[in-house]
Amino acid sequence: MKTLISALLLSCLFIGTAQATPQQEKMKTCNAEAATKNLSGDARKDFMKSCLSATAATPANTQQERMKSCNASAGEKNLKGDERKAFMKNCLSGTPEASGNTQQQKMKTCNAEAGQKNLTGDARKDFMKSCLSGN
Repeated sequence: MKTLISALLLSCLFIGTAQATPQQEKMKTCNAEAATKNLSGDARKDFMKSCLSATAATPANTQQERMKSCNASAGEKNLKGDERKAFMKNCLSGTPEASGNTQQQKMKTCNAEAGQKNLTGDARKDFMKSCLSGN
């Protein structure tokens, strides 16, 4: 069984050496993890199945997906002009701090929205509380 798996792995390496797809990369990662855990037989098979399906269940984090997500977020926040441009730049960079989710960025965005809506006093305070909490 180990010989068969080794032969299969070697053939996969020789066939796909040009450029690995994300699925191939995940297969490589899961396989290495299974080897590290010294799994074999049904235990290895079950582990590989769950490891590979975990990736399939998460959405692809491609540039196109990020663009779609960031664009939707900017639309929900009614961002326009330079503010939208800055938000999109940060969001598309893909880093958690840069995706517009920092407290400072939230404060700026919510403050801008409250200004666009001409909110003052208690209405502004309530809006800011709701906006900053993500509701």
